[in-house]
Amino acid sequence: MSDTAGGTVELPYRQYFEAMPCYVTVQDRDFKVMTANTRFVKDFGNFTGRYCYQVYKQRPEKCEVCPVERTLRDGRSHRSEETIRCLDGREVSVIVYTEPILDADGEITAVMEMSTDITDIKHLQDQLHESQSKYRSLFEEVPCYISIQDEDLNIIDANRLHRKDFGTFLGCKCYEVYKHRTEECYPCSVRQTFADGQMRIKEGVVTSIKGEAINVLMHTAPIYDSSGKIKYVMEMSANISQVRQLQSQLASIGLLISSISHGIKGLLNSLNGGIYLVNKGLANDNRTRLQQGWEIVLRNVSRIRSMVLDILYYAKDREPDYMDITCVSMVDEVGELLREKAKELNVELVNKTDDRACTFEADSKAVLSMLVNLTENSLDACRLDSRKKEHRVAINATGDEDQVCFTIEDNGTGMDRETRENAFTLFFSSKGSEGTGLGLFIANKIVTAHGGKITLKSQRGVGTTFSVYLPRVRPENSTTETVETAGDTGDWSV
Repeated sequence: MSDTAGGTVELPYRQYFEAMPCYVTVQDRDFKVMTANTRFVKDFGNFTGRYCYQVYKQRPEKCEVCPVERTLRDGRSHRSEETIRCLDGREVSVIVYTEPILDADGEITAVMEMSTDITDIKHLQDQLHESQSKYRSLFEEVPCYISIQDEDLNIIDANRLHRKDFGTFLGCKCYEVYKHRTEECYPCSVRQTFADGQMRIKEGVVTSIKGEAINVLMHTAPIYDSSGKIKYVMEMSANISQVRQLQSQLASIGLLISSISHGIKGLLNSLNGGIYLVNKGLANDNRTRLQQGWEIVLRNVSRIRSMVLDILYYAKDREPDYMDITCVSMVDEVGELLREKAKELNVELVNKTDDRACTFEADSKAVLSMLVNLTENSLDACRLDSRKKEHRVAINATGDEDQVCFTIEDNGTGMDRETRENAFTLFFSSKGSEGTGLGLFIANKIVTAHGGKITLKSQRGVGTTFSVYLPRVRPENSTTETVETAGDTGDWSV
């Protein structure tokens, strides 16, 4: 036997005991340190007659969770992570392993405890955790939408702003969350980045959990694993809705000017013709020709004045010009305006007005334009539908003491969910090059300016129903401040 600071260990194992690169102690069933290696004695001092928790942690009672106690109880090896204190006051992080020591009868007489210093490793772990926390904080608080997607386009992580506007749908497909589609978008920037590792930039429209259409500028970037393979793709989307609205204002003004340029040219030619007749009538003292020319001049001046006022009306939101309107006359006028077009498209156009509709206060010109836009949209939906032999558009009006309701119902192509959610977005069109994307946007703007609302129900292949609710009496605060498309332009006239 050989003694070390009051303990004994049988030879030849003492050499191994001393050579182990960790703190080694042997403790009895009362947790007293029976023996220890030199490394332990150097850092923790004399252990004779002392309990392990007195030596390691300078505490007066046994630790609540003790691996030595667990080994004494079940005879198995155990592992734990602890913080101990040296003689000089240093705190040392250790990983503790325990092994039972058995006598000749197989009974546990003591426990060997081996504690490996992992202070440097813990320091690195703390630094790593701090670094991860900083990056996580940056990830969470960056003012754009960020999602991490796998090869199957499942969202596996998302930042705070993304969760706020799109909800927590980890594990769901990105196209389900962003656009409420049942199939992935084509082309898909995330797919492309997975394929070649290149960053992509793309502009698009997504839909929030509240149904709000949001214009975004999307960037995709690859995330690599330790072997250099692309494991995930990060998609970052900046909300550019306000910028897009400003762009739309300029674009729509340009579109407006382009669309009316030929009309102005025709009016000027007609005005010249009227002036010519006036001059001839004056020169020849021909009162009939003079009267004819003057009527042409007055008519075209009135039309030019109306067109100029419309341009100003489009370029800036303004309060509606309220007057008393009868629902019957409004529905009849829409029918008269579009009867020929419906006939050309072989679509049955039906008008019906409930007696309860009566009158309401609104801008007659704006409401007429809104109803014409919605009805023309329904006529186009019937025109584009080749599956049905017969098509029908019904314009109805009803009401109660507080509001009137106009419904335009068709059995045309119908809309899928993505189209429904973007229907009232400026320049969004499901008709490709045939549509400008202005009609439904303008209709919604008119209704909003009157303090009303539009609801849309549609099913692909079945048809669409627009319901327009307008207050019977003008709102007390009848300004357009509540319209969030301030500055956007749109033709409210027919």
